[in-house]
Amino acid sequence: MNLRELQYILAVAETRHFGRAAERCFVSQPTLSGQIKKLEQELGVILFERGNRAVEVTTIGRLILQHARLLMEQANAIEQVARAHQDPLAGPLRLGAIPTLSPYLMPLILVPLRERYPQLKLVLIEEMTDALLRRLLAHELDAALLATPVPEPELTSLPLFDEPFWLAHPRAHPLADKAEISEADLASIDLLLLSEGHCLSHQVMEVCRLAERPRDGEMADLRAASLETLLQLVAAGFGCTLVPALAIRVGMLGDSTVVIRPLHLAAAYRRIALVWRRSFPRQAALQAVAAVLHAHLPASVRPLSATASTG
Repeated sequence: MNLRELQYILAVAETRHFGRAAERCFVSQPTLSGQIKKLEQELGVILFERGNRAVEVTTIGRLILQHARLLMEQANAIEQVARAHQDPLAGPLRLGAIPTLSPYLMPLILVPLRERYPQLKLVLIEEMTDALLRRLLAHELDAALLATPVPEPELTSLPLFDEPFWLAHPRAHPLADKAEISEADLASIDLLLLSEGHCLSHQVMEVCRLAERPRDGEMADLRAASLETLLQLVAAGFGCTLVPALAIRVGMLGDSTVVIRPLHLAAAYRRIALVWRRSFPRQAALQAVAAVLHAHLPASVRPLSATASTG
């Protein structure tokens, strides 16, 4: 048994297909199939049920795959430790980010990061918070940019900045005549939210003092998968929403159908932090990303002092 064989069986388990697994591992299908067959003979068990349409993992295969994943993670950790000793600012860094942050923050730092640290290869993964946390704990990510506190004891975080929320409402909305928006105003608006799974929805509900999502009526049926879609719904006159400051562009402020205005409320913001496993060896790479990010934040957000904290 060797690590390459473990890589092969993990690829088949994830793709449920020998051909796609071979492509992922950069070998021919006969080579991959032959090595897996050899491993099955060595172990004396069948790892996969091979059907005409799909490949299924056997019961004993699932148990063996759990150990295979742990072994591959440990092998990756050995490589990470060696790379960190040589040059922590060289090689790939797998960084996750939530969808309501990544499209607006990453363009600000990608070019400066490449110019300052050309040997650091940033691999960006955009997913929702729960998925990013699972991948962090499974060693599939090195770090993630999140907007929620992290309860897992294996993780630690570095608060980066506070991002204020702005209110977006139709130009003909009753709030258009108010010079300043109060907490009571937010609690009474017809609020549009992102679909389930977005942490931004829960943060917006807290700011607007909404205990739960609308279960009936027009607002319950209007849920978007992106901030851009939410703003289109606002422009069409369906309701109001809160928008993180980084997502606001100059063009939006000149839109004739939507009013986007700042909220002068203490609780109307979300905190963005860089999160990673305590055992991650390349701390210098994370500090480099944080430093570049701080240097290129716009004035619309509030930078925080770089002090790591536990979850």
